Amino acid sequence: MKFFSHFLSISLLFLSFKTFAQYPGAAGRMGGQSMNVGHFYGKIIDSSTNKPIEAASVQLLQNKFDSVSKKRKDLIVSGMLTTKKGEFSLDNLTVMASYKLVVTAIGYKNVEQKAAFVLNFSGAKPGGQGADMSSMLSAVDKDLGNIKLQPDAKQLEGVTVTADKPLLTMGIDRKIFNVERNLASIGGTAVDVMKNVPSLSVDIDGNVSLRNSPPQIFVDGRPTTMTLDQIPADAIATVEIITNPSAKFDASGGGSGILNIVLKKNRKSGYNGSVRTSMDSRGKPSFGGDINIKQQKINFFASAQLGFRKSISSGNTIRTDFNSMTIAKLSQQNAPIGLGFFGFGRMGFDYFIDNRNTLSIAGNLVDGQFDNTDVLNISRDTFYNNRTISDYGNRNTNSNFHFRNYGTTLSFKHNFAKANKELTADVNYNYSKNDNINEISTQYFYPTTNPKTPLLYQTSLGGGSNDFLTTQVDYANPINSNTKIETGARIALRSFNSYNDNFLKDPNGNNISIASMNNSY
Repeated sequence: MKFFSHFLSISLLFLSFKTFAQYPGAAGRMGGQSMNVGHFYGKIIDSSTNKPIEAASVQLLQNKFDSVSKKRKDLIVSGMLTTKKGEFSLDNLTVMASYKLVVTAIGYKNVEQKAAFVLNFSGAKPGGQGADMSSMLSAVDKDLGNIKLQPDAKQLEGVTVTADKPLLTMGIDRKIFNVERNLASIGGTAVDVMKNVPSLSVDIDGNVSLRNSPPQIFVDGRPTTMTLDQIPADAIATVEIITNPSAKFDASGGGSGILNIVLKKNRKSGYNGSVRTSMDSRGKPSFGGDINIKQQKINFFASAQLGFRKSISSGNTIRTDFNSMTIAKLSQQNAPIGLGFFGFGRMGFDYFIDNRNTLSIAGNLVDGQFDNTDVLNISRDTFYNNRTISDYGNRNTNSNFHFRNYGTTLSFKHNFAKANKELTADVNYNYSKNDNINEISTQYFYPTTNPKTPLLYQTSLGGGSNDFLTTQVDYANPINSNTKIETGARIALRSFNSYNDNFLKDPNGNNISIASMNNSY
């Protein structure tokens, strides 16, 4: 908290210096200056949904003497259209005047209200000395709050407004791919989504690369222990490609950049939900759904996905090895089969403290298991000293892989009156664990000599865990459409471990550890 207090103190000191600089002779002539340093700001929202209204007209009127008509009339002294967040900001205003604020928007009733700066001159001596400058600085920077507009049903008759998000948009420092517009990604995992994202390459094993290197994986702007095949495509809203990440994401940087996966979060008022199902080419089903409840200051959201998988593949390898004395030929054929399930769940809620401050908490759970079987047929021919030694063998493999992932996030966000200017603070914790077992039996047959070798049993046990805790505070202020300032503080703590143990089975059925092949990290 000391960081915030120091940062706030420095900001207030700078604001005070800047404001005093615009008061020439303030100590002696405050009453005689026009003081065009006033600033009105606020937010225009829908009275029924509390959503911001974009492109609403905000006009500030002042009653002045018209030299032409020789009468006093309301004249426009400032105005603008609201931003996407419904915000407006009017500055360089005379503080020693009264105003009328007029707000209009298509489909809403007009709103008019009085506006004025209230300066505190208590304790002031003749000439303005001794005035409460702290109160005065706050008074000239006035928040008019959230101004609610009521829908005008008559005006909306016969009007239909539709809009579509583009498939790909460009930000200041990233490309944003809208997954909801891509129907080819439905029912799969994040790996299937990446196959359709420009600039990304996905190999046959599902490994994703950006600029020929694997990118760092982020979820909702923060690092995660989840892998791409653990995130269902139906839960993804957008994918952000950040090729030149700032220290806001990771001070250690990334070789090729960051892949930020933004999960869906519905904020529509009332009750909303959906149910979905699909089936893959192997006849394995997938089920999912989500629900969203928004009432007043609470927005609750939850989603779940359960999918079953079956994979069938085949492989064929032919290899020839040459050296000065020997030629060896190897031929292998196999057809592995994989069966498993994959589950994903997410739940959380947003608490809207007010229209500019939001507190959120969310958690996710991932669990999955895959069982694989494989039969490998091996044929070898070795030519040595004018002799041919031939053999063939069978290798049977049974493997089981189980993974789970838990994650939770607590975050706070403050939106300033300026669009995209924000202060965020959050704590993220992710824990993942996996374990696997492989059982392999191998036997070779020699037609010309011994009929077969003893059956060889091998067992491999492996696994690991990953704890990842990050605490972060960020401040962002866009200067223009191409430039923005970011600053903040970040703490990251990670604990990682993995192991692999290998065993051979003796004739009595006992497992004997092979110490030279074991490792623990």
